[in-house]
Amino acid sequence: MTIHAGRIRVLNDAAAREDGDCVLYLLQQANRAHHNPALEFAIAEGNRLGLPVVAGFGLLDGANGFPEANARHYAFLLQGLADAKAGLLRRGVGFVMRKASPAEVAIDLSRRAALLVLDRGYLAIQKRWYREIADGVDIRVVQVEGDVVVPVEIASGKHEFAARTLRPKLHRLWDGFLEPVAAQVVRHRADGLGLESGIDVSDPGPVLAGMSLDTAVPPVKRFTGGETQARRRLEAFLAEGLSGYGGGRNRPEAAAASHMSPYLHFGQISPVEMALAVRAAKAGDDDDRQTYLEELIVRRELSANHVFYTDGYDTYAKAVPDWARKTLAEHADDARPHTYTDAQLAAGETHDLYWNAAQAEMRETGYMHNQLRMYWGKKILEWSPSPEAGFARTLRLNNRYFLDGRDANSFTNVAWIYGLHDRPWARRKVFGTVRYQSGNSLKKFDADAYVKTVERLCAAEA
Repeated sequence: MTIHAGRIRVLNDAAAREDGDCVLYLLQQANRAHHNPALEFAIAEGNRLGLPVVAGFGLLDGANGFPEANARHYAFLLQGLADAKAGLLRRGVGFVMRKASPAEVAIDLSRRAALLVLDRGYLAIQKRWYREIADGVDIRVVQVEGDVVVPVEIASGKHEFAARTLRPKLHRLWDGFLEPVAAQVVRHRADGLGLESGIDVSDPGPVLAGMSLDTAVPPVKRFTGGETQARRRLEAFLAEGLSGYGGGRNRPEAAAASHMSPYLHFGQISPVEMALAVRAAKAGDDDDRQTYLEELIVRRELSANHVFYTDGYDTYAKAVPDWARKTLAEHADDARPHTYTDAQLAAGETHDLYWNAAQAEMRETGYMHNQLRMYWGKKILEWSPSPEAGFARTLRLNNRYFLDGRDANSFTNVAWIYGLHDRPWARRKVFGTVRYQSGNSLKKFDADAYVKTVERLCAAEA
């Protein structure tokens, strides 16, 4: 088994423990039992050392819960973990889940382990966990990247200006990283180790009911978590949706989307697996495939680049470029054509029928087509008392209702509304030279048909 060396990082100077009774894998970002480089690396090391592999997961809850996560997010996460656990056990990998931070779980379980393997995410909270773990254990810690196609530092050593500056770098590199990850045979099963799990996630419902979290945003019926569901959606998209995607992706009324972003956010499917499947698909043409790969790799990894190289990526002052903050400040006192409270925006109670429909789709189903996300965000900027207030409320709504909220893409997309990865445009009220989006953008698709689609989706949730 070969994993690209660029995916592997050793995080400390410790050696493997000679008397350890397992190889520990902290399953945290890559919540799947297959096509998972970190897991396969751990299994290969276990086979080499003659040891079983145990996957550990730390479930944040109560006051220490994941920032802004609510019942909607946790239901999807737990469904995915139930699926991952079943897949791991079938392969002979142990699974331990406890209510604690990922760092606490890793440090505690590492006391019996010969080696600790981590997967990788790029958010600030994840980077903090990795530092705590590397400082808190006395065994070798190896991190294996499986969340993007090209690891962020290899793609670029700096914050990129825009997609056009990152794209050629990714294109030069990605063929070397688009490698399938074969499932290793587990030679030493993890039966009988006696490690206490504390939580049985096989039935996610009772686990969710026993948590202390925000239940005002309920789980949705539109999406079910887990790598099994992720692959079913991908297969359906490749068979029915990829053909014509290049020209039809901006038509939300036609559901011209793969709807894979929640599964990518929770690590329930590999972007490499998806890219290989798109490349090999019999449906569609080169334009369809290249358009999808542009979104899956270039746009998504531009977002990873932004959050990795930006301290304070969730704040207006740090995430929005200087030129955009300057022009927005110059127009901060411009009269707004409409203003709304946070509650009115959340409820979709504005004068704009189409904006309200987009908000309803997000609020009730946890998803919104990308074509509407841009319009939705630009209008919040236009209807807010200041750009700072607009940024904060856009991010709050985004992270509260979207299943794929709190993601690198989310933080980057919100900042894009305010000028990130963009250039100055013609000057106008409120926006200054930040890109404006008018109702004319709705003429690119059948907006009335979209409203009817959202009504059906919301009725299904009810």
